[in-house]
Amino acid sequence: MLQKKIVSSIEESIKALDVLKTEAGLLFIDQVAHLLARTFQAGGKVLIAGNGGSLCDASHFSEELTGLFRNYRCALPAISLAEPGHITCVGNDLGYEWVFSRGVEAYGKPQDVFIGLTTSGKSINIIRAFETAKQRQMVTVAFLGKGGGELKGVADYEISIDGFKTSDRIQEAHMTAMHVIIEMMEYLLFPQVQENDCSRPFSSYYAQQQPELAY
Repeated sequence: MLQKKIVSSIEESIKALDVLKTEAGLLFIDQVAHLLARTFQAGGKVLIAGNGGSLCDASHFSEELTGLFRNYRCALPAISLAEPGHITCVGNDLGYEWVFSRGVEAYGKPQDVFIGLTTSGKSINIIRAFETAKQRQMVTVAFLGKGGGELKGVADYEISIDGFKTSDRIQEAHMTAMHVIIEMMEYLLFPQVQENDCSRPFSSYYAQQQPELAY
């Protein structure tokens, strides 16, 4: 009996991942991989935020960039807005709805990217963060679910994992999408990177891919 429920859960997870193989899902991954490659090549950085499990996913995403993913390459600038001192300070003094927008205000610049994760599209602190990112002329990316909520159509790039009542399957698809985006970004930005070679500027790695990246 339990094994039937296990199989059902696995099949539901696969169904969520299938959204990534749709035309819209593939285009989103393609465009965001190119966006990150262009951003890092130009000296920009990524800020990323979410609540609960999505904040854990945000931290996971940022460490794959500042650390390593599949192959050795230079560290890439990404900040997960998860620092507990900042969150509790802002939450206590201003209110929880401002914890991420204040981080975007502190670190965000026009050449940067803000990525917001919310399975409902209704998280007020993520909505505020998108508003601040837009004000700072940042490019924005939304990982959504359940139809997108109030954030549907707000970001420059978005994907929504729809048809699921709970957040877990949505978050699983979000994480898979992020992993594939990083993999494709590395393919674009570091096509011939050699071990322990951080001496060359990004432009020398990037040059061979320039026509492909000219969206």
